[in-house]
This record gives sequence, C-alpha cells and structure tokens, in this order.
Amino acid sequence: MDHFAAFFTAYTDPTLLLLVAAGTFAGVYIGAIPGLSVTMAVSILISFTFPWPVYPAIALMIGIYMGGVYGGSRSAILLNIPGAPSAIATAMDGYPMAQRGEAGTAIGVTTVMSFLGGFVGILVLAVAAPLVADFALSFQPRDYMLLAVLGLLLVGSLSGGSLVKGIFSAALGVGIGAVGMDPLTFTERFTFDLQAMQGGINFVAVMIGLFGVSEALAQLHHVDTPAVRQKLSRIVPSFSTLRKHLPLSLQTSSIGVVIGALPGTGGDIAALMAYDHAKRVTKNPERAFGDGAIEGLVAPETANNAAIGGAFIPMLTLGIPGDAVTAIIIGALFIHGLNPGPMLMVDQPDMFWFIVGSLVLSNIFMLIFGLTGIKLFVKIVEMPRGVMIPLIMLLSIVGAYAINNSITDVYWMLGFGVFGYFMKLYGFPLGPVILGVILSRLLDDNWRRAIISERGSMTDFLMGVVTSPLSLVLLLSVVFIFASQTPAWKRFRRRKETLNEVEENRPVV
Repeated sequence: MDHFAAFFTAYTDPTLLLLVAAGTFAGVYIGAIPGLSVTMAVSILISFTFPWPVYPAIALMIGIYMGGVYGGSRSAILLNIPGAPSAIATAMDGYPMAQRGEAGTAIGVTTVMSFLGGFVGILVLAVAAPLVADFALSFQPRDYMLLAVLGLLLVGSLSGGSLVKGIFSAALGVGIGAVGMDPLTFTERFTFDLQAMQGGINFVAVMIGLFGVSEALAQLHHVDTPAVRQKLSRIVPSFSTLRKHLPLSLQTSSIGVVIGALPGTGGDIAALMAYDHAKRVTKNPERAFGDGAIEGLVAPETANNAAIGGAFIPMLTLGIPGDAVTAIIIGALFIHGLNPGPMLMVDQPDMFWFIVGSLVLSNIFMLIFGLTGIKLFVKIVEMPRGVMIPLIMLLSIVGAYAINNSITDVYWMLGFGVFGYFMKLYGFPLGPVILGVILSRLLDDNWRRAIISERGSMTDFLMGVVTSPLSLVLLLSVVFIFASQTPAWKRFRRRKETLNEVEENRPVV
C-alpha cells in the first residue's frame, strides 16, 4: 500500500489519460467489427510500442482490451453477428430486442452492466489477487476437463427447447474443434490429407459464418418487410431496473472473475456459463430467454468484463496469462525489462497499482463511450433490408479475411454460413456449435493430460476425482446439471410448480 500513489498516475498525466481514452475508444469500435479481435489489435500494437516507455505502452493496451471486450456486444445486438466470442450469449437476447425496436435499451443495459462487471473484476484484482491466484493454481488437468464437460452441458440453455438437437450441435462443434494437428502427438486429425486443414478451422470464421452469413440468408425471406423503427426514449436503464438485476449481476460477475483467473479459459466461457446460470436462477423473467430477456444481457456482459480483472490476477501474481491478451501484455512487460509474476509485486509494486488504476480509468471511459453514439449506431437496424443484407455479407467477408489474411478462412466462413442457414431452417441451434468449438481443445488436451498424469490408469483417475474436494464438487455439478436436463426432472419441476400454485390460490378458511 506504500506504492498506492501509482494508482493515480494515469489520472494526473495528460498523455497517459489520453492514451487510455484513445485505446478504449478504438477498442470499442474494433470489437464491434467481426473478425477484428482484441487479441489481434493488441498483438499488432505491441510492435509499435517497442521504443515507448512502459507506462504509455501498457496504458494503450489496457484501453484497447477493456473497450474491445465490450465492443463485441454492439454488432451482436444490431446484426446478430458477435464481434467477439464473448458476445455470443449477448446476441441470443440482444438481437430479438433490436427486432422489437429496443436496440437502444439493449445497448444501454449492456453498457452499464459491462461497467459494473468490469468494476467487480478490478476490485477483486486489487483486494484479493493472491487468494484468487492460489485457487486458480489448485486446478488440475482433470478439473479443467470437468469444467469443459460442465460447459458442454450448457446445451440445455442454448438449445432453444430441443435438447437432442442441442447435443447434436455441440458434438458437431467438438468435432470441428478437433480438426487439424494433434497438439500432443502432432498427427493429423480429420484433415483428409489436405494441407489447408492441417492448421485447423478457425473458430472465429465458424462464428461469423454461422451467425452472420446465415442471418443474411435468412433475411432474404423478409427482404420486402419494412425495417423496425427503434425506440430511443430511454437508453440508460432506470434505477429500478439496475436494483432488480443487481443480485444477478454480482453473481455472474463472480463467475466471470473466477473463470477469467483460470489460465486458458477467458471471457467467452465465462459469458456462456453466466448465461446458463441466469436461466437457472431467474424465476419469472418478463420475457423468455432467447426472446429478449433483460437477464440474458445482464449475465454475459457482467461476466465477460469481470473476466478481464480475473485474467490479470494470474498474470500479475504468478506470471501465468489468464487469456490470449494478457499473454501478449506479459510479452510487452518482458520487452520493457520487467518480470511478471511474484517478483513483480516485490520489485515493481508501482506497476501493479498503475495497471489497476488504468483498468479503472478505462472502465470509466468505456461507460462514457458506450453511452454515446447509440442513436447513430441504431440506424444500422433501421436500414432497408436490401441494404443491410449486403452490408452483413461485406462485414462477414472482411472479418473472416482479417483473421489470418487468408482466403481459406473466407471459404470456411461462407461454407458454415450456408450450413448454418439450413440448421436454422430445420430448428437446430447455432450456439452449441460455437460452444463445442471453443471447449473442444480444453476438453481434449486436459483429458489426455489427466490420464497421462495417472500413468494411463482409469482407476487412479477416478480415485483422484473422488478424493479431491475441488474435483468432487465439479463432478457433482456435472451430475446435477445433467440430471436437471432430463425429461423426468423437468416433469418433477412442473408438477412441483403446479402444486405450489394450487397452494397459493387455495382460499383461506
């Protein structure tokens, strides 16, 4: 705490203040463009900041990181094309709201809730970073595998009513994620001896195709339908709305911090898990999830922004990146002669508080920039469909090509777009496909690491799961969630709810 004054460095230095603001502004609009990921922006930026002092370089990167994670929600709400994987869950309820003329309300809610989630994540980073880092270190490969299984069971929340179709979509996503070179044995999997498939299929191209191109093709059926006029009378959510959803936002922010602090996970997994949690704990939403429920925006947006603070925890305390962006920031710190990890807290405590202060400042700028320019943004939804459909296709093509500057990604994107259109046509949900692709590597790698660590003995593996408190809790969570999605459990819940309603309506004698 003797070095806490470094917290205010970015506030008192006009250059640093401007860099944080510029980075946050750029991040919001980079994140809103499909295919232009925050990781790509920060990795490009690092080459330009080699000759800079360390504080300006880190300030600009933090601004882009914070703004980019939030920015993905803009295109998710307006065009049903998530600008980032962490905005996939946001599109499920944000886009239906835009179709009702409530895009301004949806963007206002996501902005304020992103600010709240980001603040919670930063608060945990500042107050309890060592404790959370110790908890993250306690995760073994088997725990990561169980976490991936737990994530795959979210298909009940993303399947839109048909669990069988959701399971099929998730399994398809796992298969897509397995394409390419095996990371442990370096053998080819599902490549059909094609060199273009050895590097795997980029999940961002899959995401843009399934959500962007398929939406453009689906809109062709309604090309003569007039655009929905948006209501912009209230953008900032009311105090009563914030108070109503505060408990849920704090719960999902906690999920975001914990998942963000686990190396190799990130905001995309945190957002999907938070969305599932919201569906389970919300008793009487004003609208059904997937049809414009406010809770469907609150949960993922608080979680994916809280995951930012979570991702910095292992980076600053252990030298282990929480996600791809913090891995790049670790590289920037090494370039400037710093050593991220436990010794950073001893040798350079000023840097810790400077990062915390810059995150808070960037979070404030994100709120300001997020609540401005909404009237201009929503004009996208009000455009005639004859203009919007080519715009969606153009953004999708540019976004897919920008991933690796490769036309192959464009072909994959178009192919999955057509495939996604037919999935929509026959009622197969698209969300579980992306969920399967994201979790495929986490599941595959950690399953084999867990078995290798037990020398191939399934008995020792099961004993390790049962004897470890953390593994046992995750296993019981998997069993509970799986049981809660079975028809028998749902019939039991409906019968219980019916009996409760009868008891409540029974006249008092």
